[in-house]
Amino acid sequence: MIVRPVRSADLPALIDLARSTGAGLTTLPANEERLAHRVGWAEKAFRGEAERADADYLFVLEDDAGKVVGISAVAGAVGLREPWYNYRVGLTVSASQELNIHRQVPTLFMANDLTGNSELCSLFLHADYRIGLNGRLLSKARFLFIAEFRELFGDKVIAEMRGMSDERGRSPFWESLGRHFFKMEFSQADYLTGVGNKAFIAELMPKFPLYTCFLSEDARAVIGRVHPDTEPALAMLKAEGFSYQGYVDIFDAGPAIEAETAKIRAVHGSQNLVLAIGTPGDDAEPFLIHNRKRQDCRITAAPARLAAGTLVVDPLTAKRLRLSAGDQVRAVTLSAHR
Repeated sequence: MIVRPVRSADLPALIDLARSTGAGLTTLPANEERLAHRVGWAEKAFRGEAERADADYLFVLEDDAGKVVGISAVAGAVGLREPWYNYRVGLTVSASQELNIHRQVPTLFMANDLTGNSELCSLFLHADYRIGLNGRLLSKARFLFIAEFRELFGDKVIAEMRGMSDERGRSPFWESLGRHFFKMEFSQADYLTGVGNKAFIAELMPKFPLYTCFLSEDARAVIGRVHPDTEPALAMLKAEGFSYQGYVDIFDAGPAIEAETAKIRAVHGSQNLVLAIGTPGDDAEPFLIHNRKRQDCRITAAPARLAAGTLVVDPLTAKRLRLSAGDQVRAVTLSAHR
């Protein structure tokens, strides 16, 4: 398997992937025109022709037969061209000494606090390929790209995680709050944000703090929680140094997690090494390996061994990276050492 930049020829495969995602992945709508536009911008970004505000580094996961089976992306900066909204979960305290009453009520404040940060987004892997190292490769490959081209990204990286919804795609948070202001199904609002129609959020949502005690019990229960299908991705990012700091999505209340870019494990732990081709050995552990290129970027995960400033890989791994012995690579262990 290899992670590489998206190309215009990948559009039919992306449409197929988008149609299989279901509700919740707003940045990958099953809209051919929108996806074609996004692929075009991604190609510009990899060529160095887009400002950070517009840069959208869209990657695909490709098997050895050339089939595209997954997608992931990292945005250079959010909110510099279109408004970026979250709810900040706060606390309002009311007290009366005379009545001996002291109440603490969780409160939701609409905020643009995360504007300007880089964002991990659009992670999706075809169900038939959710095995082995594929999921971790697709997600974590982005960190090696960030480490190699650090100047292209912000000082903080965020990731909005999919919130709770049932098997029919209904969100308890949306039913209790958003529906009153938008008069549409959650899936429709979710789709509209994905195709770029975000202005209506500011126009229709209330500007004042929202007291969560007015929400349904089901809605309160899902604030800051992820969808069960997203729990593995959340655990993976937490292991890399991401944490929840009290920001949630305004539609489904899924958590927005964040990390200082320089403190992400796979960023600060990666090394520049010389590639050596040989036999890694039975005790070799999986590494993420990047060929250190931008437009022709190729990243894979494979068993490898460190040896005197070199990274020893087998011939197939070198072939996937399109590198020869003596070439430079950036590498880091796939997972944190216990």
